[in-house]
Amino acid sequence: MATWQCVKNCGACCQLDPGDRPDLPEYLAPEELALYLSLIGEDGWCIHFDQNARECQIYDDRPSFCCVRPDTFSRMFGIEPEELNDFAIECCREQIEGVYGDRSLESIRFEQAIGLTL
Repeated sequence: MATWQCVKNCGACCQLDPGDRPDLPEYLAPEELALYLSLIGEDGWCIHFDQNARECQIYDDRPSFCCVRPDTFSRMFGIEPEELNDFAIECCREQIEGVYGDRSLESIRFEQAIGLTL
């Protein structure tokens, strides 16, 4: 069974283009939506994402909507804790494929990290 985990030096989730996420107002409270929109740089990436190091500069203090945790996903998406693993895997796959492509190094590294190989 695959087990979700964040892959270091990926950052696909830091590509915040709201055009790719038209349902943001459905799962973010108004103040969270305002914060989310304020984090988007001119290039569509989070202003706190260091593209050279490919890591979040505020990781320990990032907003809750950036965290893959049972309480966050339950509140935002109605996902039960026992469903979180599979849901998070699918979310990451979609985002990684959308940002880097389904045959990208990031996609391969993610599949290897969660226990699957391409």
